Amino acid sequence: MIQKLTRIILLAVVCSMSFITVARKTVLEPSYAWTDVPPLGLREATTIDTLYQNYSLEFIPQEVSRAYATTGNYCGSGQNMIFMERPVMSDFYFRDAVSHWLPSTQTIKWYNTRIPMTLLSYNFGGGKQDGQDRFQTIFSANANKRVQIGALIDYIYSKGSYDYQAAKDFTWGLSGSYIGERFEFQGNFYHYNLLQKENGGITDDAYIRDPASVQGGNTSVNCKDIPVNLTGAFNRVRGTDLYLNGRYKMGFWKEEQINDTTVNRTLVPVTSVIWTLNYTDAAHRFVNNNASQNMSFWENTYFSPNFTKDSQDFWKLRNTVGLSLLEGFNKYAKAGLAAFITHEVRSYKLDTDYDEPDQAQAEALSPDPYPYMTTSETQNLAWIGAQLTKQQGRIFNYNITGEIGILGAAAGEIKVNGDISTHIPLFGDTVQVNANGHFTNLTAPWLMQHMKSNHFIWDNDFSKTRSLRFGGGLIIPWTRTSLSLNVENVQNLIYFGNNGLPRQYGGSTQILSATLRQNFKFGPFNWDNIITYQTSSESEVISLPALTVYSNMYLLFRIATLHVQLGINCDYFTKYKGVNYQPATMGFYNQNLIDIGDYPFVSVYANCKLSKCRFYIMMSHVNQGMTGSMYFSMPHYPMNPRRLQMGLSIDFAN
Repeated sequence: MIQKLTRIILLAVVCSMSFITVARKTVLEPSYAWTDVPPLGLREATTIDTLYQNYSLEFIPQEVSRAYATTGNYCGSGQNMIFMERPVMSDFYFRDAVSHWLPSTQTIKWYNTRIPMTLLSYNFGGGKQDGQDRFQTIFSANANKRVQIGALIDYIYSKGSYDYQAAKDFTWGLSGSYIGERFEFQGNFYHYNLLQKENGGITDDAYIRDPASVQGGNTSVNCKDIPVNLTGAFNRVRGTDLYLNGRYKMGFWKEEQINDTTVNRTLVPVTSVIWTLNYTDAAHRFVNNNASQNMSFWENTYFSPNFTKDSQDFWKLRNTVGLSLLEGFNKYAKAGLAAFITHEVRSYKLDTDYDEPDQAQAEALSPDPYPYMTTSETQNLAWIGAQLTKQQGRIFNYNITGEIGILGAAAGEIKVNGDISTHIPLFGDTVQVNANGHFTNLTAPWLMQHMKSNHFIWDNDFSKTRSLRFGGGLIIPWTRTSLSLNVENVQNLIYFGNNGLPRQYGGSTQILSATLRQNFKFGPFNWDNIITYQTSSESEVISLPALTVYSNMYLLFRIATLHVQLGINCDYFTKYKGVNYQPATMGFYNQNLIDIGDYPFVSVYANCKLSKCRFYIMMSHVNQGMTGSMYFSMPHYPMNPRRLQMGLSIDFAN
């Protein structure tokens, strides 16, 4: 009761502030936002997140992707099962499982809002035992038209619908930018600390599939009463990231006569020198304090039968220096060309500091298969590369970047990626055609080669993984149609096998993916659809749902100045051998026994906007108990049950 009252009071305070903001008739100059394009910090325009349509769907873990394998809880671990949307494994793969909830240099936005801006939001759902809360603040202010500073705070706390599933994350960060005639700068710093309990899944799927069979005929289920495999385990992932990018432009001055006494001088940049620094550190801790589960849940236990306390630490310092010839300084400079060199230092440490077991305990432990393997390493790596870009104009744009590794573990690496887009006037509108592709030959991440922990030890000598992808797309605005097709061939793919250990498939695996986005509109009625077909030539290596469907039907209308989106949406994917989750490594591994899928996940919602205030009310998984009982995201990890959720977001113009 106190928790609900606190939420209501907080919403009332925020609403009051919003009405005060609405009453102020501040005239705003045009505002804009941008993201960073690596490795040289090119700016790419993006949007300021103030749209109310589909706002509520951001707060359902199942809606991270049209097919998302997740432990179920908001802020919990998950993996995108749309292969072409899945990022490659990072240098510190523990972060990958929770990367959706964390910031990154690729997703951080910079704003130029002319006057101070604060985006404040609060979202909640569930009750006392399974509450879900998220509080976010984004602030940006300009000292003048060139200098900007910003800050962000993001706090998530979700108790989870099932037992021992709670998760929380606190992220904060600072950013700044300067856009001058000769010098440009953009930088950010953020820190995150994410903690999640690990329940290892429910002990018997029948509690969801057929509850009467395990409850003596009782068909009603209290999710918190369902037994789980782990009751004393948790993962913590924390880290920081510092990103600094500066560019100094050189060129000539162009004079323009304004009147008899005034001459306007502007710099026409020809070349620029670029420097980018990126420092990252991260730490992972896995703890299990339940002695009986410590021996029974895992096949192997190497150092302590009573508890687990694994830790892995990582940091890297990356510097890139580049020289570029800028696009557009004269009519013949149709593209920008840059060359760069990158140096990086990486450091890894695996901590296996356990007390010596007594003789009886030692007899129960599994033998260490690699007693003398390395548990720490510092690497020096370097790459040289080039970038060709055309950002100006609408007819033809492209971005092609290539890198070759020349030092350390990166020697022999190749990374080439590019995208091309064009706009074709047709039938009074513009058709957009784009193509993309990449070729990579990458060294296996160090943590895939070496791991030493209480339950998992490996010491591998994996070959480089080669990947070739080609794809393209077509956007037809007057029919509201978007088509895309991608084909990828991967050789020496690294994945987690059914024993939770990393493996490398020496052959080639082909993945084909086609996506159709088709929207319809009839007056206030709208119907948006996304259909993806994908297939893998080696399903035991990469298991994917063949068909995924997202459908969203809604009405758009106004009541005076109130904008309303009232609708129902559904996610569906066909059956496949879903991946499973290993809490000790935060890895998703293949299994070939249990089918996942063939279940629609339906939510009804109302998203509204009044001036600068967005708010929603939603019932997620409204179809629970109506369309079967196979609502599993992974084996032994059911989706969240039906839940009432609400939220509010306000754009304060200070």
